[in-house]
Amino acid sequence: MLHYEFMQNAFLASGVVAILSGLVGWFLVLRGQSFAGHALSHIGFAGATGAVLIGLSPLMGMALSAVIAGLVLGWEAEGDLRANAATANHRDSVIGLVLAASLGLGLLFLQWQHAPVSSTTALLFGNVLGVDHATLRLLFLLAGLCLAGLCFLARPLLFASLDPDLAAAKGVRLRFVACGFMSVVALATAICSETTGILLVFSLLVGPAACMLRLGLAPWAGLAGSALLALALSWGGLVLSWYTDAPVSFWISLGAALSYIAVRFLAPATR
Repeated sequence: MLHYEFMQNAFLASGVVAILSGLVGWFLVLRGQSFAGHALSHIGFAGATGAVLIGLSPLMGMALSAVIAGLVLGWEAEGDLRANAATANHRDSVIGLVLAASLGLGLLFLQWQHAPVSSTTALLFGNVLGVDHATLRLLFLLAGLCLAGLCFLARPLLFASLDPDLAAAKGVRLRFVACGFMSVVALATAICSETTGILLVFSLLVGPAACMLRLGLAPWAGLAGSALLALALSWGGLVLSWYTDAPVSFWISLGAALSYIAVRFLAPATR
């Protein structure tokens, strides 16, 4: 299996994507912004198809559009952890509408460029086996930027996520932290879509993190566990895909779902 160059590239790409998504996803689930992260992938779809329409890289178009949307969501997210139920429901409704509109806009761009069905499938469901050296270098570059940003934000982000009122009283700039974090999530979403695709990015970004938070682990242990579980799901999906010919994204999404079901039985009382 590893004698083939495309499989070597696939393992490297899925590895860096998994570690990044596990770390970013842990904070995303902790802050209760999983739905916002899912919306960023759909907004990225419109950016990717629009980039192809004008002759640019779909990954760059996806990253750029997702980051812009992330900044907007981060700006609006100040105080979201302290918002009441009515405010949260209104926010989720707006995000849902933007999500649907972005997916429709992406389909319109695909129709304008008369793209083949295979290219649409690759965008929606991922094609990690088609990662070349140029894309791999770009993935490592974007992942490095995400990890650097996450390291810079980690302490104030954790403080603001656990107790936003006290964080604000201590001088933490909640809006700056929220915008910075959503920008990191946007880049991570664009990178993760190279493995699982835009429609299934939710499984790798949220699944492992939800499992660790369900177990009630301490922050450092939860972060490490989330990254390791995401890595196991990604590499396990590649191996199973090699022997079964089923898509990699199918095995990753199935593994994430089964992992969360198993954790619920192991820790039913943990919140």
